Amino acid sequence: MARSFHGEVIFIIPISWLKEEAMKFSIPSLNQSFLALRLSKSKVPRKTLPLLLGMLVACPALWAQQSDAPAASDSQAIEALLQRVAELEAKVKKMDQLEARIKQLEAERQPSLSASTAPGPTQATSSPAPAPTQAPSSDPQEEPPVPERMDFSKTLLRIRGFGDMALIGGNQAASPSLKLPAQTTSFALGELDLFVTSDVSEKFHFLTELVIEGGPDSIYGIQRGTPNAFKIEPERYLIQYSHSDYLNISAGRWHTAIGYYNTAYHHSAWFQTATGRPFLFEFEDEGGILPTHTVGVSATGLIPSGSLGLHYVAEIGNGRASRAPLLEEPVQNEVSDDSHKAYNLAVFARPEALRGFQTGFSVYRDRLAPLGSPRVGETIMAGHVVLVRPKYEWLNEALVVRHALLGMTKVYNTPGFYTQVSRQFASYRPYFRYQYVNAASTEPIFPEVSLQHGPSAGIRFDASESVALKLQYDYTFQRHTAQTQPGYSTLAMQIGFTF
Repeated sequence: MARSFHGEVIFIIPISWLKEEAMKFSIPSLNQSFLALRLSKSKVPRKTLPLLLGMLVACPALWAQQSDAPAASDSQAIEALLQRVAELEAKVKKMDQLEARIKQLEAERQPSLSASTAPGPTQATSSPAPAPTQAPSSDPQEEPPVPERMDFSKTLLRIRGFGDMALIGGNQAASPSLKLPAQTTSFALGELDLFVTSDVSEKFHFLTELVIEGGPDSIYGIQRGTPNAFKIEPERYLIQYSHSDYLNISAGRWHTAIGYYNTAYHHSAWFQTATGRPFLFEFEDEGGILPTHTVGVSATGLIPSGSLGLHYVAEIGNGRASRAPLLEEPVQNEVSDDSHKAYNLAVFARPEALRGFQTGFSVYRDRLAPLGSPRVGETIMAGHVVLVRPKYEWLNEALVVRHALLGMTKVYNTPGFYTQVSRQFASYRPYFRYQYVNAASTEPIFPEVSLQHGPSAGIRFDASESVALKLQYDYTFQRHTAQTQPGYSTLAMQIGFTF
């Protein structure tokens, strides 16, 4: 607002307007505005210069009073907005990547769609050219059903390896009837175990355990095969369907759920405390008397029992080979020698109140059909009580193998048990095991097993998380006959590792 006073023009500017204008501009811009001020009609008189200078001095002060307070909060708000913008940009970039992946999958799926909807050769030659197709509808119900394609990026194999080597010596004498030479001191390559898994889909999983080992084999105590020759065998080979914690179905070849040891310790010596397995749970091709492998279908899961932690196992499969000669492959991987199937039922408990404790029992039934002799009904009843904790281990198992000649009253019972205890001190774990098995000399399936029992003592040293060194001494008593000695000793040093 301008007024004339004695021929001079005086500008009167309200303070409130200056405050408002100061809040809109920074100090440099405000000073530039005053410098650019044009006075009309006449020059600014000297009397008004102090007034203008005062205004110039007062405006920055007024602006500072209004802007200094929110300056800090404004900078924080700007930083928050910049961070939010960066997050949104990242989300947009991810959405673009997902959209590109969807387009790629649709492009890959298009050939299968064309192949499934293309007419046959006769229709293609007799029908007229098709009309131009319309754009695909966005309604998913109008799209033809297409099988889900496998995303190979999610089904890559996971491989874990295990191995062991040993130096073994003893004084076991030769046994011509069992085709066993006298024991010598030898370096021995153990099993090379490749454990392979893959998630085929969310519900389906694949598992196999490929084992490379040297011969010969020992079937029910009798040797077969070529010494020092390597062989490759899939000891486990499974496709698994996981429906829920209460139902999991597997098909293929697995370790039979007889007792505890056979499913707790598979084909790796690195997992085991001792250098080897107990007599009872030796594998079929290493002199064992149990059907440790089964080919068939199994179901496992939880039994609703609260803190008791009950589990069940139900298995049905081919069972063990029983036709002469019994020195052939004991696991019936492809063809069964009898249409009758073996089955196994097991129940065990893992109470929440007892950490590391497990107890359970199992019943295995089969019918063996050896040539030239009556069929044999086989029943294996096993029970176990174990306590396994990081620094303490106590394993106890007992079983009986019952063979009944069908149509006859004669029954053969072969009892067996073992107990094993160990305690860890830093990287060292001393252990002790006692084991026993007693088969009659007239047993119809494995008479060569006879009586075997004795103690084992040793120590395990964990050199690292992946390497274990073991030293073990065994003394084995056996039924003394004209062809066998009353007992023998064995000393073994072993290194087991995982990679």
